[in-house]
Amino acid sequence: MKAAPAAALAAERAWQRLQHATRRAALWGVLLGGLLGLVLFAPASWLASAVHRASGERLLLADARGSVWAGDAVLVLAGGPGSRDASALPGRVQWRLRPHWRGLLLKTRQPCCLHEPLRLELRPAWGGFTLVLPPRPEGIGRWPARWLAGLGTPWNTLQLGGTLQLASTGFTLRMVEGRARLDGTLELRLIGASSTLVPVDPLGSYRLQLRGDAAGGDAATLTLQTLDGALQLAGSGQWTGARLRFRGDARAAPGQENALANLLNIIGKRQGALSVISIG
Repeated sequence: MKAAPAAALAAERAWQRLQHATRRAALWGVLLGGLLGLVLFAPASWLASAVHRASGERLLLADARGSVWAGDAVLVLAGGPGSRDASALPGRVQWRLRPHWRGLLLKTRQPCCLHEPLRLELRPAWGGFTLVLPPRPEGIGRWPARWLAGLGTPWNTLQLGGTLQLASTGFTLRMVEGRARLDGTLELRLIGASSTLVPVDPLGSYRLQLRGDAAGGDAATLTLQTLDGALQLAGSGQWTGARLRFRGDARAAPGQENALANLLNIIGKRQGALSVISIG
């Protein structure tokens, strides 16, 4: 007779434990579902905020629409914290971010400037990440040089004209515990440069090359050369992590000294016919 009440009590306790387990499972399901929803439908504004912070408030994805995984925005250069300078590219840059067997694959399009969709691989690693740009020696894209005015001084004073062209034989950026290692080559050309400060148009064309060798350490070399023109530029330097050291000079081609005098005074510190450029 006493066994029946005991059996009923045991059954009731088992039922209560089952209910508690079901509620916990439901709660975990809601939490995991919410987390998955955040990951899958994270708004594009989150990516815009991350780019804004990482670039020191100099690169903006303005009016970002869509999600982190597929969206578009207006690409803007700005002068950094507290600056009122800003310059936007025409049209909108579009992106698609997808999981890849090594990490993430980013594909971007921008009708105004990119020759074809640009693919970047992002590979997470212990204590950092690796960003890979496949070879594009035929050219990555073309941008109006006047876009640089958004960065503020001295670009807003120079008011450059001409076209920026970017190419690469392959480039890799490795970030490990806050230290950057570069491997490969990036080449930026300024073609048909001009400035509102001088009557000479065009001033010339120039090549800036960044070359890194990860096996040789953290430092990458930077070289500036004149391809042609009235304004002669030359220089070299090193980029180690976030620190840039560069030394160069500017001079006028024979017969252009008076026409370029004002520009040479702005570019660097005058030493006779030379304007000395020093960064870092």
